Amino acid sequence: MKIRLHGRNSGKGEIGARQEIMERAAFKMKLKPGCEEEYKRRHDALWPEMTIELQAAGISDYSIFLDRETLTLYGVQKKADSTSGSKLPDSPVVRRWWSYMKDIMDTNPDNSPVSTPLDEVFHLD
Repeated sequence: MKIRLHGRNSGKGEIGARQEIMERAAFKMKLKPGCEEEYKRRHDALWPEMTIELQAAGISDYSIFLDRETLTLYGVQKKADSTSGSKLPDSPVVRRWWSYMKDIMDTNPDNSPVSTPLDEVFHLD
């Protein structure tokens, strides 16, 4: 779903003249049993270079929630546009993060997390 956010115009610090379209995206991943605290610990210490990569790719307002009963992780993020994040798999930093996380999550052969997009069925601003 696309949302409108008020942005700055022409770079002169004036608010509200231009609107920026952001997309919200949600997805699910799977944590391995017994890895809940380790997953949180690793994300509490997220590498600064990983934060920079995500922000440079247009990802913001990113949260991950854990369903402790099923060990399903739910990610929700805002993306600058529909292609935001499309080049992240090519980043050496992202590939290193995937390798770091592969022992505690379900992953694909390239170490990326198995991730399933979710359809938004309701939103309230």
